[in-house]
Formats: sequence, structure tokens, C-alpha cells
Amino acid sequence: MGHVNKTPAGNFRANWRNLAGKQEAKTFGTEREAKAYLAEMESAKNKGTYVSPRAGKTKLSVYVTRWLAGRNDEKTTVARDRAIIRSHITPTWGDVPLGKIDHSDVQAWISKVGQQLSPASVRECGRLLTGILALAVRDRVLAHNPAEGIKLPKRRKTDAHDQTITRSELMTQLLPELPDRYRALVGLAAGTGLRWGECIGLSWDAIDLDRALVNVGRVAVEVAGNVTMKPYPKSKAGRRTVPLPPFVVELLKQHKEQVEPGPDSSIFANEAGGPMRRTTFRASIWRPALVRAGLLGKVVQLDKRAWQGSWKDAQGNEITRKFPNRRVARGAVAKYAQGGLRFHDLRHSYATWLVSDGVPLNHVARVMGHENISTTLDRYTHVINDGEDRVRKTFTDFSLTETDEPGTK
Repeated sequence: MGHVNKTPAGNFRANWRNLAGKQEAKTFGTEREAKAYLAEMESAKNKGTYVSPRAGKTKLSVYVTRWLAGRNDEKTTVARDRAIIRSHITPTWGDVPLGKIDHSDVQAWISKVGQQLSPASVRECGRLLTGILALAVRDRVLAHNPAEGIKLPKRRKTDAHDQTITRSELMTQLLPELPDRYRALVGLAAGTGLRWGECIGLSWDAIDLDRALVNVGRVAVEVAGNVTMKPYPKSKAGRRTVPLPPFVVELLKQHKEQVEPGPDSSIFANEAGGPMRRTTFRASIWRPALVRAGLLGKVVQLDKRAWQGSWKDAQGNEITRKFPNRRVARGAVAKYAQGGLRFHDLRHSYATWLVSDGVPLNHVARVMGHENISTTLDRYTHVINDGEDRVRKTFTDFSLTETDEPGTK
């Protein structure tokens, strides 16, 4: 049991033992305050909510390290979270004692970063800080989580979220402009909806060209420029078999004849025979092909010695520049143009085509590797533009007869 004693300075010290049996003390100006505080400490110990008043002196950076050490997530998720913490959380909160962080300060910080980052990024910052502080609460370093209940901005849907390419644009514009080595990769992604990592992780033993099927299993994981192979997809539903359209079968046959397998028998490798990196592919292969296909920016010839490149910047302003030749103009557009079709948009396009053509949503969910059909419903039912007409057609064979009129029997 704790006790209160008077100090030589005339103050009153509350004394008690914490859960580990170590002596704790805190000084007050009056005996009443000391006794009241001592009663709170004893009550908290009995209720199991006790937190040492000294615990709050621990800096947040210490708990960042502990929280990261306890992660058991995918490498890409951990790498992304580390980058967010390093760039946006540690600079502000790293040296702040946990006990000094309050709800209003966290909310003010969220509002501040909201002026610099997208709503999605702000939500990630809030999620991570809340998780770190939650660990401190579980360790009894904090009595409550000051980040709990903070207001986060809603995710804004931008034009980039719903980009698609038509099948005609894919076949007649994009595929012809890709280097032979990479044409099968893009065709496979568009014709099966496979993710980048699922495509890069494929080996020839996962492809059955005779039966026109691909078995999705091994996945390539890229972290900080290093590509490794993971023997399983991100979820149980990700391990699936997807039918290959005839044009993809043809592209894969050509690829097999022309390109040697990469490391680990990968179907797709870079020109040096090494693992293909997404960032390099995007800059040197994907975006230049979009420009050549007329799907990103615009390049026109002004005269024999001048070409003009046009593109939109981050604010949506139209930028126009002159260049000495077409190659330089295309390179500038590929480098500086904002937005444009992403490789992942091939997956979105694939699902959009299936849903628009009336493929049942449970089949779409299966080939897409969605664990829940609700994911498919949320993302792709908006593409059915003739939904109202389909509902009406359900009743076209039914009409009121004379005996069906209201009031008749």
C-alpha cells in the first residue's frame, strides 16, 4: 500500500510501488492532491489500467523501432511503411516523448500534411502513427491512444483510378509499338488481368499453351530495386488458373522462340538476361510506347528540322516545346507528361471488358484473384452502363391482361 510523506521543502510526496514492485513517487503542493493521486494509482493497479507516470518520457522513435521489429507483413508492405515513417512521421514526432503527444496535436499535424500530400497518403500517415501509439498503449506506456478518433480526409477518386484502354487500342495501337521482347508481357497482362509481380514471376512450367491456361503461383517481389521470387501469391485466391485468349497464346509462342528464359526460368527478363524491374520498364519501355501509340501526349512534325511535343503537367496545364527530331520529342513527352495509362490499368481494363461483356461476377472474381466477390462488385459494377435496360428487359414478356387490371378478380 502506498503512503504520503511531507518533504523538507514543505511539499507532499505520494509513494507507491508499480506492477514490477519498483518504488514510484510524485510530489504535490498539498497533502490532499498527493492522497488523491495515490488513490488513483492504487485503483488503476487494481483495475489493470495502471501506467507509470515515467513511461511517457519514452520518445516515439523508440516505439517506431519496436513496432517495425514486430511486423510480419509482406516485404513490399514493410518497405512502403518504412518510407512513409521515415519521410513524414519521424521528422515531426521522433524526438517527442510519448506522454507529450495529445489528440489535438495529432489532428493539427494531420491537417498540415494534408496540405502537402494526397488524401490517400495522409490516411496512411494516420494509420501508421495510430498503430505505433497503439503498441505503446498495449505495453502500458500510455493510458490511451492520442491518435484514436482523429479525422482523416476522404479518399478522392481521380481520373487515374479508372483508366482503361479499349481492346481496339490495345491491339492496333499499343502492342505494335512495343519492342518484340516485351510485347508478350503486355499482351499477357491485358489478356489475363495478372498483376505485374504475377507476370514477372511466371516460368514456362506454369504455362500450358496447348490447353491455353496459365497457373498463377510464384510472384516476383521488388523492394528497393532488388527483385526476389516468392513461391506464393498475396492471398489464397491469388493462386488460380486463368484462361489464355488466342492472341496471348500466339504472343507467348513467339516469345518462347525468340527470347531465352531469365533467372529462375522466368519467362520475362530484361535485355541483359536479369530480373525485370518495374521502374526501369516503366521509364524505358512502357511510357515511350504509350507516346508512340498516341496514348500519351502528342508529337507532331513542324518542318524538316523541328518537331513539337505537347503534354500536361501536374496542374493540368498544357505544355508545348520544340525539339530537333522526333526521337527527342517523344523522349521528353514520356519523361515529363503527367498521368497516362499505367501497367496496372491493363488489369483494370481486363476486368472492365469481362463485366461489360456479361461474364458473371463470380467468374470475374475468380480469374482476378479476389478473395471476396464484394471487391469485384465495388470496383467494376459501374462499367455496366446498360444495367437499367437489362432490368426492364427481364419483364418484357409480362404485361397486364384484362383480368389482371387493378380491382378485378
